[in-house]
Amino acid sequence: MGKLNSRADLIALREECVKAFEAEKTKILVCGGTGCVAGGSLDIYARLKELLEERGIPVEVELAHEPHDGVVGMKKSGCHGFCEMGPLVRIEPSGWLYTKVKLDDCEEIIEKTIIGGENIERLAYKQDGKVYQKQEEIPFYKKQTRVVLGSCGHINAGSVREYLAVGGYKAFEKCLFDMQPEDIIKVISDSNLRGRGGGGFLCGKKWASCAKQKENPKYIVCNGDEGDPGAFMDRSVMEGDPHKLLEGMMIAGLAIGSSDGYIYVRAEYPLAVERLKMAISQAEDCGILGDNILGTGKSFRIHINKGAGAFVCGEGSALTASIEGKRGMPRVKPPRTVEHGLFGKPTNLNNVETYANVPEIINRGAEWYKSIGPENSPGTKAFALTGTIQNTGLIEVPMGTTLREVIFDIGGGMRGGTNFKAVQIGGPSGGCLTEKDLDIPLDFDSLKKVGAMIGSGGLVVMDDKTCMVEVARFFMNFTQNESCGKCVPCREGTKRMLEILERITQGKGKDGDIELLEELADTISNTALCGLGKTAPSPVISTIKNFREEYEAHVYKKRCPAGACSKLNIYVIDPERCRGCSKCARNCPVGAISGQVRSPYVIDQDKCIKCGACMSNCAFSAIRREE
Repeated sequence: MGKLNSRADLIALREECVKAFEAEKTKILVCGGTGCVAGGSLDIYARLKELLEERGIPVEVELAHEPHDGVVGMKKSGCHGFCEMGPLVRIEPSGWLYTKVKLDDCEEIIEKTIIGGENIERLAYKQDGKVYQKQEEIPFYKKQTRVVLGSCGHINAGSVREYLAVGGYKAFEKCLFDMQPEDIIKVISDSNLRGRGGGGFLCGKKWASCAKQKENPKYIVCNGDEGDPGAFMDRSVMEGDPHKLLEGMMIAGLAIGSSDGYIYVRAEYPLAVERLKMAISQAEDCGILGDNILGTGKSFRIHINKGAGAFVCGEGSALTASIEGKRGMPRVKPPRTVEHGLFGKPTNLNNVETYANVPEIINRGAEWYKSIGPENSPGTKAFALTGTIQNTGLIEVPMGTTLREVIFDIGGGMRGGTNFKAVQIGGPSGGCLTEKDLDIPLDFDSLKKVGAMIGSGGLVVMDDKTCMVEVARFFMNFTQNESCGKCVPCREGTKRMLEILERITQGKGKDGDIELLEELADTISNTALCGLGKTAPSPVISTIKNFREEYEAHVYKKRCPAGACSKLNIYVIDPERCRGCSKCARNCPVGAISGQVRSPYVIDQDKCIKCGACMSNCAFSAIRREE
């Protein structure tokens, strides 16, 4: 593929790619997202390709320059989202989705599906006795609206030609040749696009503020750090549709007058880094990125910086400091990043998902975007759905979708017949929502009213076996470990809160601990330097608010109602049920159980280390945990 020197060259190349894409009447899309790769999808991809070649079936892994019919397109696609069911293989044009595919299934897929045209029912998804052959009919997908993730799972994630074939770089072409910077900003402003990184700031307002700065150069920065535990929305975009991210950043560069962009991505995302580098190289080779883009004289270059895993580098000023080679620590504001950002120059900073929305908005218009979701929080949002739920994975739904729809319709409800208890939304900076909140719309303003936030999009679902005090301790431990230490409220305050929570979960809670947690949380929230510090106490405050009785049980009764805090468990043997078999005593690691064979045994509570080995080994259900 030679370098493109004009708009006509780009249009001609796109038309060529469309013809080649359409000539592939059959496509095998093997999920190449991190989750499926870990499950062996690359071996499955290689085996399927090998089997096609053995049978003399023409196969293409890259779109042909001279399209010809009858070929099978083999694709390493991006994340399909249904991670619970991986490795996943999609067959087109039928739209069949095969789940939990193994290496041994490859020959059957080639013989029955590719050659025979049959669906393999045993590999199809099943729910409540019903078989779902087509991906779009599966309940997990049916209520989703995939905009940012629209091409993930449908094209070769490492091919600029396939991105062009599905309309890629049309929006950039339009902005480059048909629009002025102020026109671009107006479309983004009119769309009401809000930042998907957590704060929900109006994107158009930020772009306009940066564009009006007199100082040059200006920079475009993408936050791909994504530090929330369990979150992988941005990773999936960078892995599965990297050109869409590049296109959004390039459009932002035209809008504010920048010729340099930086992507700050976690070093723990090696596949994302690899695919971003590949995408940048491909775009540069064909003249869409770099100097004298498409013969216009305009330039834009994109650089990749790998972060070392510091959670605080998700904060804007800490992120830019890290790119500069300094220690990632936030600074006092104002001035804001749009005025004084990377290298002290005006900088526009958005996250991956925000930039990935931009090409669709330019192509389809602001009114189309506002037609999805509520007026003040339009569009879609990607969420990482994890926890004690049937269907875990990556989803994208319209803003305003309720938690009930996400958890019970898309997520399939609770796993193992347990009851829903709570959901942690927004990661360590977010809050805990309960059954009474299930019908709250998932949008920026509605969640703010109940003391929660969307954050980057993590949703951790918990059942009635989850201890909410332990949940608060987990998130506080994470936040305390990740505190940069620059300001005293966060550095010392989170440490004190963690110490109290650890003491409570170990059965050493004291009168006044709950009130002290509330007081410390209030102080930290009001005095911490950056947004991460200010929101650090949120999981504690929300769990106290919604589950105060659990805290009180830990502190005053020395009991964990959920039975999750082992130090608070008391195991007793029911003499009526005990057969005196001695199995519990033989399996106790500290010799805390005594008695005579064929007589009831007893547990010495002073020796018991609360491990539960006795209860799990009792064949007669004679040992119980006291409530």
